[in-house]
Amino acid sequence: MTTLEIIADPFIQTGAVAVLGAVISRVALRSHPTWHLVLHVTFFVLLSVLLVYHGIIPYLPGPRPNSVVDQVLIGVAKIVWWVNAGWALIGFTRAFLNFEGSPREGRFIQDLVVGIIYLGVGLSIVANVFSLPVGTLIATSGVLAVILGLALQSTLNDVFSGIALNLGRPYAVGDVIVLKDGTEGKVVETNWRATHLLNGTNDLVVVPNSDLAKARLVNMSSPDRIHGVTISVSFAPGAAPALVADVMRAVLINSTCIERTTGPGSVQVKGINGSAIDLELSFAVADIAKVGEAKNEIFDLIYRHARAASLQLADAAGTGFAATPAADEHPQLRSVQMRLLDAIPLFATLTEEENEALAKSMRRRTFHKDEVIAEQGSVLNALAVVRSGVLGVTRIEDGCELELARLAPGDSYGEAGLLTEAGEPGTIRVLVHAVVYEIAKEDLSPLLHERPSLVDELGLILSRRAEAKKHLFDRGSHSSGTHAVPGLVKRIRQLFEISHGTH
Repeated sequence: MTTLEIIADPFIQTGAVAVLGAVISRVALRSHPTWHLVLHVTFFVLLSVLLVYHGIIPYLPGPRPNSVVDQVLIGVAKIVWWVNAGWALIGFTRAFLNFEGSPREGRFIQDLVVGIIYLGVGLSIVANVFSLPVGTLIATSGVLAVILGLALQSTLNDVFSGIALNLGRPYAVGDVIVLKDGTEGKVVETNWRATHLLNGTNDLVVVPNSDLAKARLVNMSSPDRIHGVTISVSFAPGAAPALVADVMRAVLINSTCIERTTGPGSVQVKGINGSAIDLELSFAVADIAKVGEAKNEIFDLIYRHARAASLQLADAAGTGFAATPAADEHPQLRSVQMRLLDAIPLFATLTEEENEALAKSMRRRTFHKDEVIAEQGSVLNALAVVRSGVLGVTRIEDGCELELARLAPGDSYGEAGLLTEAGEPGTIRVLVHAVVYEIAKEDLSPLLHERPSLVDELGLILSRRAEAKKHLFDRGSHSSGTHAVPGLVKRIRQLFEISHGTH
């Protein structure tokens, strides 16, 4: 046989095209799905043209050749054609079959269609290559299918439940779900047999799809990620419920964890009796993962605002305690100032006598809602401690307004301006009617002259506070270059005219 005859042989041509297509698609273009599909379609069309040109119709049984070798080669050529037809269909499935833009559900449906394609290709080969009656074969295999179905009943139940769950989509990867038995976790994977959940202790929980299909579950991440939270709190009946509710609304306004797009939250008085006033605080967070952080902040703010308003929490037994009298009345004004000084880390090293002397110089100021206390960049000559109310700190940066913080009772501002003449990092505005107590520079100066060692202590504490809040308060601030302790100490000594040799 000459070279031309070998090249013209239909089986040689078919084999060459099949081998060339398999090598290129499986090796060269494996990581390029689009070109992979184009190549499959191209080689399938080329194979079809070759076989039809040589009188081989792959989708018809056709006459049986006289030669056994020709019979085998024609059968192999038809099998190759049907396999390439299946690959081309699978390529189209992977490239174009999507399920409403959901990758997990789309992949699941794709796998199902691919399985049907492989089954169809196998049956077609049996019918058109081996000329066997497919209907009789299917009927004969029915007994075997029944036996396998009984043996694999649990597995098949999981598989079909998985199909139903993927079509119904009660949850998606990344959602947090809670089952009726209390199992809770984030969906990290779902396959033909089971769904994998990551619970709160970072353990993997594998739940069979058949159990999930029958279970009553709550999707904590649907219809969106925003999640509602409710907190109950009870106070002793020493104040009017309306006053208590107003204080709790200030708590919600003060929070930085609450999702504001759904509103500031709500406060509802749930009941009142001789031992307690029961309230319920409702708010939303951006994601269920933030619930713990939000609750911690809200509980802390409840304590601080309740203490500032002289409200007493009801005890666990529900008997309650009498509310303490207003702490800022004239006879007890000094005790209020002392408590505020205790809340300022800058003065943690002061003695009781020094605290009393400083407390006597503190001045009380009242601000109304929406009043601006200080503009961004302004230098304050007094340190102020929030007695009650809520203050917001916002910064204009690159034309956008950023919220840096919300100050609650016990928080302070102005320390950087008082000690280093640094400008405020943002505008301080009153969000809820506020009362603050101020310590002016001329009131702090005698204390620093009397105990110069306090300058070093203040420099160290101020440096730590500045470093801890660097991501919020030091963007563009004039104090950004003075965070080092020696620089802060030097600056404080210059402003208060304290020499190194003073004792």
